[in-house]
Amino acid sequence: MSDWSRGLHRYRFRSVWLLNAPPAVVYAVLERAETYPRWWPQVREVTLLDGASGTARFRSLLPYDLRVVASERVRDPGAGVLEMEMRGDLAGWARWTVVPGAGGTRAVFEQDVEVCKPLLRRFALLGRPLFLANHALMMRAGRRGLAAWLARG
Repeated sequence: MSDWSRGLHRYRFRSVWLLNAPPAVVYAVLERAETYPRWWPQVREVTLLDGASGTARFRSLLPYDLRVVASERVRDPGAGVLEMEMRGDLAGWARWTVVPGAGGTRAVFEQDVEVCKPLLRRFALLGRPLFLANHALMMRAGRRGLAAWLARG
């Protein structure tokens, strides 16, 4: 596969969420992936396979699901880091870094993935702007959902 083709299917994302709760509380919610569907509308399903891996299904505005198997790579509450490796419709990694921030917590989500789902690979060139917008909407809804979840106490 050429570098151009690989780059066409690769996405790097970074989102910063400022949340009005202590870092330890935010970290505790983020490390419980099985609860994500309760507060993040686009995370449709999470099934734990064991203490360090599980499956997840995502769907945002565009009419397709992404399914991944995620395996824990780093769980470090002291540093505020949660990192997972993914395979399936997306292959790569995602990381949360949770640190004190203005008025509460600064949660940084970073992701470096290659799209493996054949349909999305087929439409990679023309679909890229839509895929990026779809991801941005998903992240915005996730931040709002987590903020509301935390506010419930």
